[in-house]
Amino acid sequence: MTQVSLQQLSRRFGDHLAVRELNLDIESGEMVAFLGPSGCGKTTTLRMITGLLYPSSGDVLFDGKSVLDVPTERRGAVMVFQKHLLFPTMDVAQNVGFGLKMAGADKREIASRVSEMLDLVELSGLETRKAHELSGGQQQRVALARALVVRPQVLLLDEPLANLDANLRITMRQLIRTIQSEMDITAIFVTHDQEEAVMLADRVALMFDGVLQQVGTPDVFYRRPRTKRIAQFFRSDNFLSGIRTGTTVRTSVGEITVDPERVPGGDGPVVLTVRPEDVEISVQGSGQGNIVVGRVKTPIYMGSHTELVVSIGDETWHVQGSASIAAAEGDEIYLRLPPEHVWIVEDDAVVPEESVAV
Repeated sequence: MTQVSLQQLSRRFGDHLAVRELNLDIESGEMVAFLGPSGCGKTTTLRMITGLLYPSSGDVLFDGKSVLDVPTERRGAVMVFQKHLLFPTMDVAQNVGFGLKMAGADKREIASRVSEMLDLVELSGLETRKAHELSGGQQQRVALARALVVRPQVLLLDEPLANLDANLRITMRQLIRTIQSEMDITAIFVTHDQEEAVMLADRVALMFDGVLQQVGTPDVFYRRPRTKRIAQFFRSDNFLSGIRTGTTVRTSVGEITVDPERVPGGDGPVVLTVRPEDVEISVQGSGQGNIVVGRVKTPIYMGSHTELVVSIGDETWHVQGSASIAAAEGDEIYLRLPPEHVWIVEDDAVVPEESVAV
């Protein structure tokens, strides 16, 4: 296992700063996802770790030692790309064993380790197939086996599931997580898919515009987003602006009570957010607090639940209720915001670096 440390890591392409002073420690055996929209710098970061790009400034350390001057092939970090990049003239066994052959391993060792890897990725029996005879999912498994057969210190995956259909992505997520856990290997992967990140990663590192915004376990991004932009990226568009005084926030649609242990901070202007699934819906008022009144703009039947697009004052919220909820367009509806699910976010896209980790 290998601990990876990124220290003040930056990369510039001409006048464009693709990654800015990124600091992150990835523990041995941990799986971390770099998550963010296209162009945010996540793949550039991955390429600096593996040595395919040299940083403009900063350092990459493996187990406390800089690897900037260590060639890519000697770093012990292997990358699986979005495109499988299999050799078309080689069969499956030859593709998987290519790295061992280049390292000078003997035929017996190559055969043994290739067999071991094909068992691991559930492709035993396909050794003599050519790349064009495999499905997309099988090709990605071959690429994964080829990376793992050399027993790398760090496994890097650059959107490895992006070219697969939905069912195959689910299967491959489970396989990657199982293999990473069994091999106890440090793994770093890049994705723009929130679901993929939270399903696979021990921690998520969210990036916008080359800046690391927030780092934490997957649940943190749903329950404690730091900014409006982070909340929106995790599909929560429910916001209310107000003035906080102690445990009360005065808004245009009424007073909202907050839990000071969950939403620390001082008095003054704030922005509240509550996730769609945490809003309690009623077609009648109740005596409980934190009730706001809205009007249904659009009910959307989703099979397992109903999603309501609701107008609340000048804001538009999305809330989720049971599949059988009786709410039609134009209906007045009562929404309770449980204090334990109310969070205060910064109305700003960039978070000071010292506060990104939680």
